[in-house]
Amino acid sequence: MNILDKIVVRKKEEVAAAKQLISIQDLEKADHFKRTPYSFKEFLLAEDRTGIIAEFKRRSPSKGLINGTADVAEVTQAYNQAGASALSVLTDVDFFGGRTDDILAARAANNIPILRKDFMIDEYQILEAKAWGADIILLIAAILTPQQINDFGNFAHDLGLNVLLEVHNLEELERSICPGLDAIGVNNRNLADFTVNIQTSFDLVNQIPDQFLKISESAISDPKIIKELKSAGFNGFLIGENFMKTDHPGAAIRDFVAQI
Repeated sequence: MNILDKIVVRKKEEVAAAKQLISIQDLEKADHFKRTPYSFKEFLLAEDRTGIIAEFKRRSPSKGLINGTADVAEVTQAYNQAGASALSVLTDVDFFGGRTDDILAARAANNIPILRKDFMIDEYQILEAKAWGADIILLIAAILTPQQINDFGNFAHDLGLNVLLEVHNLEELERSICPGLDAIGVNNRNLADFTVNIQTSFDLVNQIPDQFLKISESAISDPKIIKELKSAGFNGFLIGENFMKTDHPGAAIRDFVAQI
């Protein structure tokens, strides 16, 4: 099994355990379940924002520990103040060191959209995202069937959530496009072996229908690349490791934005 296969196997166990601990009824009673999620499009295209989706990530399967000391509220507030259009918060525990409390803390500290970054394989996780105060969910084409993508997207929309579909190649893109999406992201990282290639974004941008927001994800470490990606047609740029690998992620994003 590759890394992605291992993550999905573990995720199925994790979701089954979560269902035993917290019922759907309890999720629906959460305070955040009643709130109206922010519009991803509105913030991504706002003139006073950068288009950057800034990620809070402690570790990854490929790099190991990235930042074990950063405070989620402090870092995400700094991202917000630097002009991030949205926040991405990892909630996968075993492979990325995420926690439920991370989204709750980010939500309490910020008034911009939050993406629950996880490996979604069950509608229960979408209900969790809503209950925790997320505004956007991620659907990864590599681990879902076209029917699941369609069903999960519609389910999320019924809850008022925004939907970001992640693809890695043309085949995934073509089989996964459906109405229940708001944005399509090209992940420049191959989730099977975690190698990265920014060219993936440039190869796919014109294949994404214009009714969807276009996001480039991962392998973005040079501010000049943002300009090139914008010129190519991208609206948003998911960046995490580049900021989180520093001692001061807030200062790192400020320096980065100043060069755009």
